Amino acid sequence: MMPYHLRRWQIGDEPALAKYANNYRIWRNVRDSFPHPYTLDDAHHWIELCEMEKRPTVFAIDVEGEAVGGVGIILQKDVFRKNAEIGYWLAEPFWGRGIMAEAVKEMTEYTFRHYEVHRLYAGVFEYNRASMRVLEKAGYQFEAVLRQSVCKEDKIWDEHVYVKFREETKNPDKTGISSGLL
Repeated sequence: MMPYHLRRWQIGDEPALAKYANNYRIWRNVRDSFPHPYTLDDAHHWIELCEMEKRPTVFAIDVEGEAVGGVGIILQKDVFRKNAEIGYWLAEPFWGRGIMAEAVKEMTEYTFRHYEVHRLYAGVFEYNRASMRVLEKAGYQFEAVLRQSVCKEDKIWDEHVYVKFREETKNPDKTGISSGLL
């Protein structure tokens, strides 16, 4: 596996973020709120949002000092408050190098250590087999298919839901986080 570490997004990441996130093959696998094309202005806005977080929920994936992707959670509210959705993306030149499954594992451990979350889940578009494999390698279990539940590029797709529960995580208080920040 290629070495990486998770760290906070920071000022100076904007050029790499705009360069790597501006990719149709990434955009087609994420929510429409992820801009396409992804501009330098979008990157500046994202970094501003991340800097406002007191307790971080999103991190840059850093390879050799460059932000090449991201991983984070969306904490849920009300009766779903013990749930969080995990999401991630990685620059195409780094696909297939084992980074993403390890980053998802690390984010999962961080979440269970720092947040009162019982259930972490991810929804994957039916055509994104690589992302399903990432989740399986990270210890997530297939939970359900939500038939015809998402719309991407004006087409209706099934969503495959993967889940990991707090009690399934080994030593949630001892993460072995690579960056030291988490």
